[in-house]
Amino acid sequence: MTMDMNQVLNKVWELVTIYGLKVLAAIVIFVVGRWVSKFISSLIRRMMRKSNVDQTVRRFVANMAYIALMAFVVLAALSQLGIQTTSFIAVLGAAGLAIGLALQGSLANFAAGFLMIIFRPFRVGDYIEGAGVAGTVEEIQIFTTTMVTPDNKTVIIPNAALTGDNIVNWTLKGTRRVDLIMGIGYDDDIDKAKQIMRDVLSADDRILKEPAPQIAMVELADSSVNFVVRPWVQASDYWAVYMDTTEKLKKAFDANGINIPYPQRDVHVYQHSAPA
Repeated sequence: MTMDMNQVLNKVWELVTIYGLKVLAAIVIFVVGRWVSKFISSLIRRMMRKSNVDQTVRRFVANMAYIALMAFVVLAALSQLGIQTTSFIAVLGAAGLAIGLALQGSLANFAAGFLMIIFRPFRVGDYIEGAGVAGTVEEIQIFTTTMVTPDNKTVIIPNAALTGDNIVNWTLKGTRRVDLIMGIGYDDDIDKAKQIMRDVLSADDRILKEPAPQIAMVELADSSVNFVVRPWVQASDYWAVYMDTTEKLKKAFDANGINIPYPQRDVHVYQHSAPA
């Protein structure tokens, strides 16, 4: 009995001698590797913060770096234990390929969101047109962008749809040009009409002095002489100035006897006497 116990103890000691150091080394690799992974992830986050990189990008890049480093640490620890990691890596690669194919659309949106956050074609609060929608950007996420339309509808757009088409940013430059077409009758005084339009524009403090507003005759239409009226305003004042100026020009024309014609057609009726 004592002989059997000694054999068991010897066998255990042999196993501890053979595998104990490997297990201890694997634990050390895992603990130290985890600490190093956290340190590098934190370092990346701090460096990107100093470079004024967007918070979403900072968090994403730091997390991805931590996950990649921890995967390397786990594989190194398993290899230290004598476990063959080649087949494990192959399985992970095949699983990653299958997941990538299944999430192809989501990955496209993810990549588009990542590029938008880096290159900043627009920011939260900008009024843009893209993917067939016009509205104010409310939130930019890694997969989707949320916009609010002028009639207060919330539209959630996949990022790939935005980056796959033209994006018009009306806010980026800070100013916008209001484009109006005003028509007067052929019998009205052109110089008088232009002076009335100048007076209306100069009386509005929201209209910028530079660039100067443009008032020019642009077309001799079928029923009217048409002018372009193009004042410049701050982007936030665009719609208010657009509607107010249209109303003020109409009232000013009425008060000064300037006719705003509507389409009309002259009809000539010819009568023929009946044959005898």
